[in-house]
Amino acid sequence: MTAAVGQSGNATAVAVNVGVILDLNRRTDVAQVGLSCVEMAVSEFYDAHPNYTTRIVIATRDSGGDVVQAAASALDLINNVQVQAILGPETSMQANFLIPLGEKAQIPVISFSASSPTLASIRSPYFFRATQKDSTQVNAIAAIVKAFSWRQVVPIYVDNAYGEGIVPSLVDSLDAVDARVPYRSAISASATDDQIGQELYKLMTMQTRVFVVHMAPNLGARLFAKAKEVEMMSPGYVWIVTDGITGFLNSIDSSVLESMQGVLGVKPHVPRTKEVLEFRSRWKRKFQRDHPEILDADLNSYGLWAYDATVALATAIEKAGQATNFTFLNNSSSSNAGNVTNSTDLDRIRASSSGPNLALELSRAKFAGLSGEFAMEPDGQLKGSAYEVVNVNGNGGRVVGYWTRGGGLARELANESTAGRSASRESLMRTVIWPGDAAAVPKGFQMPTSGKKLRIGVPVKDGFSEFVSVTTDPETNKTSVTGYCIDIFEAVVQTLPYALPFEYVPFANATGDSAGTYNDLVYQNFDAVVGDTTVIANRSNYVDFTLPYTESGVSMVVPVRPDGSKNAWLFLKPLTWDLWMTTFLFFLFIGFVVWVLEHRISKDFRGPPSHQAGTSLWFSFSTMVFAHRENVVSNLARTVVIIWCFVVLILTQSYTASFTSLLTVQRLQPTVTDINELLRKGEFVGYQDGSFVVGLLKRIGFRDDRLVPYDNSDHCDTLFGQGRIAAAFDEIPYIKLFLAKHCSKYMMTDPSYKTDGFGFVFPKGSVLVPDISRAVLNVTEGDKMTKIEEAWFGKNSRCPESSTSVSPGGQLGLNSFWSLFLIAGVAAVSALIIFAATFVYQQQEGEDNSQSKPSFWRRIMRLLRTFDKKDLKCHTFRDDNRVGNNEVNLVSLNVMSPSAYSVQTEFPVDSSTAAAATPPPIDSSTELHYNDNVEAQGVEISIDLHQNFSGAGQIDDGYDNDEITRH
Repeated sequence: MTAAVGQSGNATAVAVNVGVILDLNRRTDVAQVGLSCVEMAVSEFYDAHPNYTTRIVIATRDSGGDVVQAAASALDLINNVQVQAILGPETSMQANFLIPLGEKAQIPVISFSASSPTLASIRSPYFFRATQKDSTQVNAIAAIVKAFSWRQVVPIYVDNAYGEGIVPSLVDSLDAVDARVPYRSAISASATDDQIGQELYKLMTMQTRVFVVHMAPNLGARLFAKAKEVEMMSPGYVWIVTDGITGFLNSIDSSVLESMQGVLGVKPHVPRTKEVLEFRSRWKRKFQRDHPEILDADLNSYGLWAYDATVALATAIEKAGQATNFTFLNNSSSSNAGNVTNSTDLDRIRASSSGPNLALELSRAKFAGLSGEFAMEPDGQLKGSAYEVVNVNGNGGRVVGYWTRGGGLARELANESTAGRSASRESLMRTVIWPGDAAAVPKGFQMPTSGKKLRIGVPVKDGFSEFVSVTTDPETNKTSVTGYCIDIFEAVVQTLPYALPFEYVPFANATGDSAGTYNDLVYQNFDAVVGDTTVIANRSNYVDFTLPYTESGVSMVVPVRPDGSKNAWLFLKPLTWDLWMTTFLFFLFIGFVVWVLEHRISKDFRGPPSHQAGTSLWFSFSTMVFAHRENVVSNLARTVVIIWCFVVLILTQSYTASFTSLLTVQRLQPTVTDINELLRKGEFVGYQDGSFVVGLLKRIGFRDDRLVPYDNSDHCDTLFGQGRIAAAFDEIPYIKLFLAKHCSKYMMTDPSYKTDGFGFVFPKGSVLVPDISRAVLNVTEGDKMTKIEEAWFGKNSRCPESSTSVSPGGQLGLNSFWSLFLIAGVAAVSALIIFAATFVYQQQEGEDNSQSKPSFWRRIMRLLRTFDKKDLKCHTFRDDNRVGNNEVNLVSLNVMSPSAYSVQTEFPVDSSTAAAATPPPIDSSTELHYNDNVEAQGVEISIDLHQNFSGAGQIDDGYDNDEITRH
């Protein structure tokens, strides 16, 4: 019902009844603080807006902490008081009952303390949550867990709708940061101290030491008092509380705070604005006036949300009152209720005519409230805010960090843009004092104190017992587990900084045989699996592996046969064909270069063309054995020859070493080198029984009927000997062990398929994996690993007389010597360029004084003719041409002229012709020109001989006797 009320400022304001349902008799902090804030909000709102046409009239009801009484109070307010909205109830369980009533009556239900995420699933347009739902704070908790790298978390919650509502969201958030929930501890709201103690003792027997507590403050106080009593508030433990407890730290008794030292908590961040501080002062004066018996009351965030919710409701009522009347509609069931004996209060509920408009205005509410920005999401939930991370220390909580939805953790709220980007937790949060006044960050787990041992599953197999062997004493029926993998695991456990009790459990059936494959073993409910278990991708989807401790990979083993390449042409095999061809071409090139550089100045490189060509080739190829005898005069040629001899030395020594290896080292060739050949021929291949390799072979393309399993290395050898398999595929550690026993008959060859080796297996999210992995590194990098390998596989497991693997090639190729050829080639080309430039320059200098300029081609021909002549200026020809001390006279020496001599020696002529050809006497200063044309047997020979006789008596004709004969 509504009525006009007279108030200062507006005498005709319409009174709108609003119900408030709280646990008033229990005197909870939410109820007492919330009600006082609601009353202050109504008073201060209308004092600030005196001209508003509506006025809220509060009607309070006590729920008594009971959902039924809360529902009855709501029916009374709806049917008898005709309220247009309800503020409350206090708990999520009560709200779960009131929301359908509010929807039936079309009146908004606004709760400022019911935070269970399950309420959002009701999806009622008339329910509004003016507080943060619990699914928001779990993200802040997960961020803390991630920052400290904890892998397991146990939630402890009150066993009701409020406690259970947070669990699904918490589990999802923890899973997103790779943290697992191995156990959930639900404690009844009415549990005794003994029952709480029993649950805590159960938690002590587990590995996890990180707990998230979500319950009301009164139950939480009893929990922490008991935890301190059983020494669970000591170093190594981590306690994180939700805002259900953190929000009331200032009002918790000091004795309870003493038992909570070191606890972390999260609560919504409320800005410390001037308005909040002034309101806090006004609220304290009012609260002490209304409740003088309570001396230590403190304003909490629920009171601020109650204040803002009331302001939002008053604003919405004012806006909705302009478009509708605050009345209830009649319905047929309520009009006939008096004539029906079995009618109930539910049948009398009528719908409010202003409800839809009022709900619409509430959904549009947006303003800066005392608790921060007040705005509703489309689903009626209050928009999320930042959270404070609080560390209980001393007489209260100390803020050590902040969390925001977009920025994650940060030391300061102002650094939200850069929050969460640094991996250092020191940059994310301030220093935290942990339980027991510990400064070191707890590891988050500890070995159980109950004496329970880890159940370590081990495989049972017939072969390759060097890795894992399970034997049973028939007399004592005692099982013994030994092997390489077992020794590695025990060495790893010894390096851990804490004790790790365990026992081996063989994966066997009732008869003692293997109970399944390695995949079956991995997926069993063991605390860990130790053995020759390979780390592969599909297994890692279900379990966690430590770092591997063996070599990785799957390869192929095939029989070997003697190398049949030792034949008459074996001497060609040390070098590849491209190196042979390059070497041959360089021999020709170096011979040509030396000929060019030595032709004009060395007798050894002159003579008939065939003689010159033979000499050049002989000189070049004889450098291969350093047997060249020809005299090299030019410095350029000497430089080229020295560099080329160095190249030849390297080549010959390399060839000798490779050829010696081919002749003396026994070489075995695999019978199969290509897996495609096996597939094409449909050959049978073997694999170790129970290994994952069979799946790999099927993916490669082998049919099931072509796969033959073997149990051990001897069985594999038997299959090869009987010709039942052409190749075997296995992991490299097994192959090395197999080859150590049969090294003369088989070898490992490509292809190799990458795997991660052997690793220890733990359940998904196990807290032991990081420590075990670090311990594996310590063992594998030390001497302990070598000693274990020698103990099980011997000091040398390789074949002494042959290689156990095949590497392609073995020949010497051009890629190993190209730099030598490059150096020799550059030196030879450089020498040619220098010689050509010098020669052309000298000839050009002699032509500068000539009046006629010959054509280009005549100049080229003259250069070639000059090149073919001796360089008489060279010291090698000076002594040879010296025939007298002072003068030379061909006639007095009775020497036939060169022209006559050449004609006479080459062609038979008569004596008269020869006599006619005898020249007259000459002196030393005369220049003679001989132009002898002789016809002999139809051949005309023309000789132009320019002889210069110097005062020293030297004859400079530019030709030797052989050249004259040739011309």
